[in-house]
Amino acid sequence: MIPRTALTLLALSALVLAACGSDDDTASSSAPTADDLDGTTFESTDVTGHELVADTTITLAFQADTVGANAGCNSMNGGYTITDSTLEVDAMASTMMACSDELMAQDDWLAECLASGPEIALDGDRLTLTGAEATLTLDAVQDVDVEGTTWMITGTVATEAVASIPQGAEPSLTITDGQAAIVTGCNNGSGSVEVADTTLTFGPIATTRMACEPDLDDLEATVLAVLQGEVTYEIDGATMSIRADGPDGEIGLELTAR
Repeated sequence: MIPRTALTLLALSALVLAACGSDDDTASSSAPTADDLDGTTFESTDVTGHELVADTTITLAFQADTVGANAGCNSMNGGYTITDSTLEVDAMASTMMACSDELMAQDDWLAECLASGPEIALDGDRLTLTGAEATLTLDAVQDVDVEGTTWMITGTVATEAVASIPQGAEPSLTITDGQAAIVTGCNNGSGSVEVADTTLTFGPIATTRMACEPDLDDLEATVLAVLQGEVTYEIDGATMSIRADGPDGEIGLELTAR
């Protein structure tokens, strides 16, 4: 007869194995290399050990030996290596957008999570980061098409700094059949656009003439200053960056697919 204490230990062991995954799950996952991750963006599908702010996800984008991260507010990036199944991330640079306190706290949480040396595993298109206090499960994101997508403008760029959008504003860009529909945050606009592999070429944009608050007027001026003539764009998963030459240097927009 097996002692009761031994039965209890066996039961606890079974619970632990069930919580951490089966032997089959472990066998099918392995630590990825930088080449495995290069050019891939992952978005969280499940997070345990931390309750995400409503309507937010965690995004990780890998390019060569750099990882970019976003938790719903600022964008962070830094160098990384993978050693013995451990993700080691260097000190990360971050944009300086002002967001709600809960989003700023979530930024800090993600930065600390990545800096803590979590275990990393890749199983097909699914990436798992397992830390001491949280586990992130993320799936690979396919690049969204520039056309036929409503792109929400989430930030404006000038002198290499990203500025946040005024609270309550919902500026956007939608390109369909050679026409651009633009919500500037104040007025609506439209005009022709030619789409190439890395460039967008905008014709004159006509807008409505509503009067808005000064911060929305400033946003509209920035959006329209970027979306004129030929600009460059880059899509990474569900995010897009647009850059143009301004009078005082490069200007641009950061966008996320709705």
